[in-house]
Amino acid sequence: MIFFRFPFSETIYTVEETSVSEAVSFLSFDQSEKIDFKGTLKAISGAEFLNQEVFHDNLNTELLDFKEETAREYQEKLLNVIDFIKENQLSKLVISRRKLVQFNDSKLSLSQTFLNLCESYKNAFVYFFIKDGKCWLGAFSELLGKFDKKTSEFQTMSLAGTIPVDENWTDKEIEEQKPVTDFISNTLKNYASEVYKSDTYDHISGNIKHLRNDFSAKISENDLEKIISELHPTPAVCGIPKEICSNAIEHFETHPRNFYAGYIKVETEENVQYFVNLRCAEFFENAALIYVGGGITAESSPEKEWRETELKSEAVLKNLSFT
Repeated sequence: MIFFRFPFSETIYTVEETSVSEAVSFLSFDQSEKIDFKGTLKAISGAEFLNQEVFHDNLNTELLDFKEETAREYQEKLLNVIDFIKENQLSKLVISRRKLVQFNDSKLSLSQTFLNLCESYKNAFVYFFIKDGKCWLGAFSELLGKFDKKTSEFQTMSLAGTIPVDENWTDKEIEEQKPVTDFISNTLKNYASEVYKSDTYDHISGNIKHLRNDFSAKISENDLEKIISELHPTPAVCGIPKEICSNAIEHFETHPRNFYAGYIKVETEENVQYFVNLRCAEFFENAALIYVGGGITAESSPEKEWRETELKSEAVLKNLSFT
């Protein structure tokens, strides 16, 4: 089963199975795993959705022998990451962690959690799926790409830098976002004669904000998947240069990212959209793992980076609905 809602929409969709090609696909960060939902999109009401209410005890997979990374362990690792960044003169390297939520004797409604996320994050793509023994739920507003089949216009955005909504930007966040913007701009210029880039502005996401630039360009539909493969993973979820940072992530992170920082493809008759899969969690019968990360630079403070990941985890954590 799958349910999702587009940004700035009130409509919940599911996929009605037919013999047509996949309507929604989830791709893992390293592209080694893909989950497809084949069929046609079908709009359903909130009441219809809740009639199919799903609780965590409907899942049949348990999380066993999981040891959560402590604040001290994470911060000590980041000291090594910062040394690596300096040695290799990297602009940025993204490092993630997983936060454990144990259900114990509480009963979690995955359906109501999805609705809570829809209410809390109006500008996000919100989804919830169960398939092949896997259950994921998430809400994030970063667009990896959107292609209009009629006009051939391609849109994307650079989104990076994270601070609480009531704080002011520092050089660290500005320098973190700049290579993301440059990377996207340079990629699109290989496929379009003209690339429009907006001014930088604040992108609010719940209790935090990011720096954002919007891009648009006319491209050939034949180049669409090639552009997406070049954009993913963007510096916002990996770092730059891409190859060095991907290898460094494998070295420094002891866990697989799975679908975290991968992307979601949704195709309709009018357009094809690709959403970055951040602010997400993996659910089991007895617990959940919330995936969070941050862009580390030579100027990063390990303590501040830990706090940033804690803030990011609240996107899912505060919307969990226990009965």
